[in-house]
Amino acid sequence: MATAVIMPRAGITVESCIIESWKKKVGDKIEIGDVLFTYETDKTAFECESTAEGELLEIFFPDGEEVPCLMNVCAIGEHGEDCSALRPAEAGGPAADVSAGDALPPASIEPAPSPDISAAPEVLPNAGTSGISPRAKKLAERAGVDASLAIGTGASGRIIERDVRGLIENGAPATRGAAPISAPAQDTEFEDVKFTGIRQAISKSMFHSLSSMAQLTHNFSFDAGPILALRKMLKELGGETAGITVGDMILYAVSRSLMSCPDLNAHMLDEKTIRRFSHVHLGVAVDTPRGLMVPTVFYADQKSLLEISNEVKELAKAAREGTISPDLLKGGTFTVSNLGAAGVESFTPVINPPQTGILGVCKTVDRPRLRADGTIELYPAMALSMTYDHRAIDGAPLSRYVQGLCAALEKLPMTLAGQACI
Repeated sequence: MATAVIMPRAGITVESCIIESWKKKVGDKIEIGDVLFTYETDKTAFECESTAEGELLEIFFPDGEEVPCLMNVCAIGEHGEDCSALRPAEAGGPAADVSAGDALPPASIEPAPSPDISAAPEVLPNAGTSGISPRAKKLAERAGVDASLAIGTGASGRIIERDVRGLIENGAPATRGAAPISAPAQDTEFEDVKFTGIRQAISKSMFHSLSSMAQLTHNFSFDAGPILALRKMLKELGGETAGITVGDMILYAVSRSLMSCPDLNAHMLDEKTIRRFSHVHLGVAVDTPRGLMVPTVFYADQKSLLEISNEVKELAKAAREGTISPDLLKGGTFTVSNLGAAGVESFTPVINPPQTGILGVCKTVDRPRLRADGTIELYPAMALSMTYDHRAIDGAPLSRYVQGLCAALEKLPMTLAGQACI
């Protein structure tokens, strides 16, 4: 008996995933554990391994299709075996529920008549296809046919997928009235690149952030000499603390100080309500081959410097490898973005909604300062760029918080020295 392979649920909060690319084709012999296809959420990519063995009989959804979790995506069985009963309605299956827009009228319906292309009325320019289901519209676009020539058999005459399939099977011409398309030139001066799922998610989030908040950035700096010296000492000592970085120290300092400014450790629920959190769930911006990701260190305010350091490395590794759970990419109450290694001296980080603030960490630059004896010395100054939502907090209390954070970072070695462990 043929067996269906379902779309896995990539985390408890994920409802659907996009098929990135199939690694097997119909007719291939499949073993349990073989990678059938790769799929992605809006932030993470995964591989789907086969849970059955036999021949790949049918692929129900093509590359790029968004499929609900736990829905059948393909069938595996013996050669020539009928697998139509496993095909979901969204892929043209025979019996599963259809959407309200594609529902059949309650009365018994005769098979839809084949459209008479020659007798079809002329379609006025810009008439559009508002009375068409999304799946039917997508099929028409892929096939290059004018969906408005189809005879709608859905509710209230709506054009549904089977109507477009009938149109294609009856040899419908390309979009009516369209001029012949000439072959493209061999040497083009541009390339149109479709955004990946993660790029689309980043684009949508950043646009929403900047268009829905009153964002403002203040820039500060502090003497990074003490934490640079601490980093050097830990590295020379070796052991489990040797991997602690300056970035880890900043995350630790933020986790310990953020509760003093509760409107920064918060979410804006609407124009009148802010949700303050009793613990710090620290988002850490990570550059990955697929785009920016922000995994979360939950309860960072209760973790030691070493625990934060180790957890950030594990999260960053999983994010770069594309194996991180989507559940670890949500729930942050505040975010830190570190571009110091990229040579950035100052920037304007964009808030990750619905958070109310984000801290940008910049590179260390030697600056002059006047000593008590009247001489001038150079010191390593590290810049911090704090973007905040002015709806949630004013500039004065925000500035007092960052000044306190800078002071805490300059005193961090002494603070840690008074603790039993790092």
